[in-house]
This record gives sequence, structure tokens and C-alpha cells, in this order.
Amino acid sequence: MTLLILGGTGDARRLAEALQGTDAIISLAGATRSPDKLPMPSRVGGFGGEQGFRDYLTQNSISAVLDATHPFADRITTRTARVCADIGMPYLQLLRPGWSAEPGDDWTEIACEEDAVDHIPVGATVFLGTGRQTLDRFANLEAREVICRQIDPPSDPFPFKGGRFLVGRPPFSVEDEMQLFLALGVDCLVVKNAGGAASRTKLTAANHLGIPVLMIARPPRGDWSIVDNVQSALEWVKAL
Repeated sequence: MTLLILGGTGDARRLAEALQGTDAIISLAGATRSPDKLPMPSRVGGFGGEQGFRDYLTQNSISAVLDATHPFADRITTRTARVCADIGMPYLQLLRPGWSAEPGDDWTEIACEEDAVDHIPVGATVFLGTGRQTLDRFANLEAREVICRQIDPPSDPFPFKGGRFLVGRPPFSVEDEMQLFLALGVDCLVVKNAGGAASRTKLTAANHLGIPVLMIARPPRGDWSIVDNVQSALEWVKAL
């Protein structure tokens, strides 16, 4: 049996560490230019669309797919689940729980990036913890100062006026985030409800500083098999 892990998250790394030495391959989309080395064979980049993905599964004798991509990688997840269902291949999504507000949090849930403008006054300083992939969806925030943090140095200019990139590689402690937000004069934090303890530090920092948060809601869950923790995913692999 050859297992294909779709990675790019901390959970995927933990799966790779637990499954090293087994017949498995981990695939990364290539969103980060210099990803940390993984303890199993890996590939980087897309598959070339749905047919390319189907061909890859066949050519590499893949027996099962474990999807540990980002909770907002819904197009990849939906396509993968559909292809696996079509060919009768075992498929599982590892979808970590989303964040829930805690005492002192000032969160407003929004459906999509374009809705943020309705909650941010003109002239405010906005910190985007959403990554660069959906940055163009915030173009209606032109009358604000927009700061987008990303891991790699930008290869293209900021896509709209009033914005700039900030390069930083996680992990970030709560203290790091508080100092950064104070130095930048952040008035509002915008994040996707990705879940995970490591990424929550920016939310804790916003709580301590009284900074309001716009929380982009997750895509709807699919009707395929889903677990919410690494141990359950490993048990699924063991049972194959």
C-alpha cells in the first residue's frame, strides 16, 4: 500500500513524523518557497488539474489519500474527495477544529474577505493574518493601511494602494505578536478560522490588547470521511 498525504500544515508534518519509514509520500502545494525538510519522500507543486491528479494516483500506484491540507483549501479538498470517490480509493480529511471565542475576545464573523470593509473604518490600520493567496479580495480596503504578513519575501508589488507586506516566519509567541501589533498601531486583525494552537497566539495578543478581530468563517464541511485529530488519522491509516 502506498499512502499519499496532502500536506502543508503542522498536522501533516506530525503525520509524516509518525509514518516515516512506511510506504508513503507527502505532497506540498509549493506555497512556501523553502519548506522545512520532511521525514519522508515528498513532492512539491500542483498536479496539473483533475486529470493530472488522476494520472498521478495511477502512475504512482497510490492506494489511499490522507488530506491534511489547510482548512481553507476547499477546492483541493473537494476535488480530491470527488476523484477518490469516483475511483473507489479510500480517502480521509484531517480537519482540525476551528477556533472558538474566549472571554475577552472581540470577534465578528464574516462570510468572506470582501465583507471586511463593512466593519473597518476609513483610516484604520488593518493586519491581515490571512496569507497572500486571497489578498486581492481585500482590494476594497484601499482607504485603510493594510499590512499583510507572509513567510517569503514578496515577488510582486502589493496589489492595491495603501498596503504593504511584512515578512515573518512562524512560530510567533503571544509576546512577539503583542509587541508587533503595538509597534504597527494595529486597529483591527483579520484572520481565517484555521484553528490550531500555534496560530492562535495572534488572537490571544489581540485579546490582551483589546484589538477587534474579523474572523472569516470556514467553508462548509463535505460529506466525506473527516477526523479532527492526528491520532484518529493514524488509526485510519493503520486500519487500511
